[in-house]
Amino acid sequence: MKQLNKWQAIAYALGGIVMVVGAGLCVLLFSWAPYVYAIGAIVFTSMQMIQRYDGPSITVRRLRRILLLSDFLFLITAVLMFASKGNFFGLPHIAYVQYIYNKWVATLLLAAIIQLYAIHRIDHELK
Repeated sequence: MKQLNKWQAIAYALGGIVMVVGAGLCVLLFSWAPYVYAIGAIVFTSMQMIQRYDGPSITVRRLRRILLLSDFLFLITAVLMFASKGNFFGLPHIAYVQYIYNKWVATLLLAAIIQLYAIHRIDHELK
């Protein structure tokens, strides 16, 4: 895996921390929490996309694509957070509450589980 430079590694770590803070604030019903999460998600996923693997292992390449799926789910989570805070899609209020409200929790959980699995397996494969 291509290593991040010092500033990229700092941005990667801060993006992850800001994502956790934003998700926590969203649970506590702060109206500006999706903005915090979205900034963290954009920074985190962009730094993760900068890391590349050019080696011969097909397994690591597959796991790398799984990480990209997880990054996509993190970004979808940000959109769903915004949707849960207001009538984002112009839907009637009943349909909005029934279908959109707190769906971001499921996508965030799925993305986090995929992320943990793929990073653990990549580390194991590279050793």
